[in-house]
Amino acid sequence: MKAGRQVKVKICGITDAAIALAAVEAGADALGFVFAASRRRVSPEAARDICKRLPQGVARVGVFVNTPPAEVAAVAAYCGLTAVQLSGDEPPGYRLPSPLPVIRAIRVGNGRGVPDLSRYKVDAFLFDTYREGSYGGTGRVFDWQILRNIYCPKPLILAGGLCAANVVEAVRAVKPYAVDVSGGVETGGRKDVHKIKQFINLAKGVVI
Repeated sequence: MKAGRQVKVKICGITDAAIALAAVEAGADALGFVFAASRRRVSPEAARDICKRLPQGVARVGVFVNTPPAEVAAVAAYCGLTAVQLSGDEPPGYRLPSPLPVIRAIRVGNGRGVPDLSRYKVDAFLFDTYREGSYGGTGRVFDWQILRNIYCPKPLILAGGLCAANVVEAVRAVKPYAVDVSGGVETGGRKDVHKIKQFINLAKGVVI
């Protein structure tokens, strides 16, 4: 019988070192730093400082929206990122001038289906909720059935309105490689350590 596995957890929208370290202590496998227009936007200087304090083995993911490849690579090198997430309208042919792993965000639901994933030369796909005029962070769940019968050629990361109340159901339904959360572990617009711990414990408590 094939042994089960635990889902990986990415806490996105990190803006300060104390929360970053608390998330890692709680079991987060990856932290996301948003460099695009957002209330969770962080400066390269702040992200660099946080990344320097993180232990080895924790992925440091920079989230970018429609940023030129050379600029993405420069910020990644400066901050010490270990991966890049493209969350805008970057075309399938978008390439970085550096060998960093790339996560491609795909927004689905609300009438938008899954595109031909084979066109994208990336290392993982993150599925988020589509809302016109938004590049993520909607805090809304899409219908996970959209992903049930698709062929995803790379690891699948599930995002979109996840929180403690639905992450167990989400992991069981989609069986993703990883889950991504930001607003679902916040209180009053700020990361909440208790909610981060609760989310991670629930997500990793499911064997898939």
